[in-house]
Amino acid sequence: MASHRSRTTRTLAATGALALAGLLAACSGTSGPTSDSGFGFQSVEQDPDSSITVWVDAAREPIANAFVEENPDTPITIETYDGNAGGSDSFKTKIALFDQSGEGWPDVVFSTQTNDTSWAAKELNGTQAFAAPLNKGLLDDEFLDGFTAGANDPMTVDDTVYGLRNDLAPVVLWYNQKLLDEFGYEIPTTWEEYEALSDNLAADHPGYILGSVGDSFVGTYVYYWGAQAPIFQLEGDTFSTDFADDHSTRMTDMLDHMIDNGTLIQDSVFSAGFVDYADKLVATPGPAWYSGAVFQNPDGLNVPAGEIGAAAPLYWDGEDKVTGNVGGGVWYGSSHSKNLEAVSEFLEYVISSDKAVELASGLPAYTEASDQWLSTQEEGGYFVGDFTGSVNTAASSVWNGWGFPSFSPETAYASVVVPGLANGDSIADLVPAWETEYKNQAQVQGYTVK
Repeated sequence: MASHRSRTTRTLAATGALALAGLLAACSGTSGPTSDSGFGFQSVEQDPDSSITVWVDAAREPIANAFVEENPDTPITIETYDGNAGGSDSFKTKIALFDQSGEGWPDVVFSTQTNDTSWAAKELNGTQAFAAPLNKGLLDDEFLDGFTAGANDPMTVDDTVYGLRNDLAPVVLWYNQKLLDEFGYEIPTTWEEYEALSDNLAADHPGYILGSVGDSFVGTYVYYWGAQAPIFQLEGDTFSTDFADDHSTRMTDMLDHMIDNGTLIQDSVFSAGFVDYADKLVATPGPAWYSGAVFQNPDGLNVPAGEIGAAAPLYWDGEDKVTGNVGGGVWYGSSHSKNLEAVSEFLEYVISSDKAVELASGLPAYTEASDQWLSTQEEGGYFVGDFTGSVNTAASSVWNGWGFPSFSPETAYASVVVPGLANGDSIADLVPAWETEYKNQAQVQGYTVK
């Protein structure tokens, strides 16, 4: 793998730059920020013996521990947190507290959200941006060029990369070939065919389903993003949401129709209730990471090999063949770190090492790792159909009309739509409150609402 290809070159560059940073700090008589780190930001005086603190969620703890095992001479402390899951804002909240105290920042942070750059790359509370620029010398260009095209776009501001994509999470159509054959159905290719399939299932095979709307990430990223619904857009500092657009209303109508006929349920895909549908899920749109997190998970659906396949994403008949994206976590390095060399070494390892591929539950964002992961999936013989082709098609088809402001679309869905559905309301009934909640959140975050 490519993770250590240019370490010697990078180390020499880093050593020279950090030596300059240390000299500047020494001359100033302070351990605070120097005038220039050589990497496009001010850094504190560097200490190669300083331990780095890494924040990860539970799913990333194994790769962090693997780094510790393979790099025993690198001082490091691993701390787990919620990973900012579901738009909890815990990452931003914690960093804001450290900004106020002027100390305590972690050196590396993993976030499940792709929108943190909107605040992490900006000066907050009079303190320099938390996220360190990564393409100004801290990481090799050769390493950075190894990412799948567009993978780091959400973390790039004015050509400066502030975060590294851990994995890609394009939405594909997952299907159960065994059930399709048994019922005599074809794999749907469009949203219209998907809805028509729901009517056939409801009439001829009641109790079988085509997915769930019980998770905030499914309702927003899978369905509305995949439908090109402009409900979450950002242009500069202006936020807009349009639930009246044709793409939005068609998706709302489709979801309500499928909820009514019983083919979309309200259980979370990670719940015990959803597991009860393990042999009744005919098809569902979902991210690439469903492969390990849902279908092959012993605590999930645990579907036997030879039944599940991934097809190209659904699209509106006659329109662009695009799809949504569900996460794809991001690694950030801290501009406050006292050991940037260890930070860069850690980042390369968790992105591109063989261990990173081995422990990946979804499609890695790094091209070599992605190719290796897809090859391993094919060789395993679990999936039917053209798994690699479908996933690669989805990865290059994510709709670019979705926005990345400093708040998550998931929180409004979770607070408005999920309880509303449980109360018997339709999504159409809930749209006004859902849209208002987006606008309120945008205003709180300081955006101009269009």
